[in-house]
Amino acid sequence: MSSGHSGTSDASTAMGPGSPPAAGRVSMRDLCCLFCCPPFPSSIVSKLAFMPPESSYSIADGSKLNLLEGRAEWPHDIVYLNNDVEMTVARTRRRNKISCLYLRPSSDAHFTLLFSHGNAVDLGQMASFYWGLGSRLNCNVFSYDYSGYGCSTGKPSEKNLYADITAAFETLKTKFGVPADRVILYGQSIGTVPSVDLASREEVGALILHSPLMSGMRVAFPGTQRTWLANF
Repeated sequence: MSSGHSGTSDASTAMGPGSPPAAGRVSMRDLCCLFCCPPFPSSIVSKLAFMPPESSYSIADGSKLNLLEGRAEWPHDIVYLNNDVEMTVARTRRRNKISCLYLRPSSDAHFTLLFSHGNAVDLGQMASFYWGLGSRLNCNVFSYDYSGYGCSTGKPSEKNLYADITAAFETLKTKFGVPADRVILYGQSIGTVPSVDLASREEVGALILHSPLMSGMRVAFPGTQRTWLANF
């Protein structure tokens, strides 16, 4: 499973005057934007942690997932997308509206994965993977877009992560009738942060951490002693 990492160019590649930066090259302007605008640890962490892509989907008729051509793919039977995939919107305690996606590949699933995805994808890009995962594991999959991702409102932040997963969890229980002990939290990359937070507050079936990360500042500065995000 991958959110798609772009390759970096050879640092020794020559560039003529006025040439645009090579793909993957970090310019002085990029560094100034990252560390100086504004120069606060919380702002730097957010810029490192959150990279929302251009939305790959829209919500049709209030509950249908409409994948945008060229941005997301669905290699499975289109019947599944039309009949067994449902979109809904949840409101968080921080007053954002987040998009939620419920996929039911299994008619007799005992567990539902509450999947918190990585930092550079949205629900449309993950939908096909979710269907394949649920089909192989004989479980249903419920996921959501963080504030500022996909069709969700607001801006991505650590505080919003916690509010977002809480709203998604409550929606899964109340709207779709899935009891907490049949919910398995699955966090990938940045998604491990809200997953661990929710697991510390709720009695869920299990917790899975996929590629968990250190604090955002320690990723950028391995020698730092202070932590601004949770460590795992």
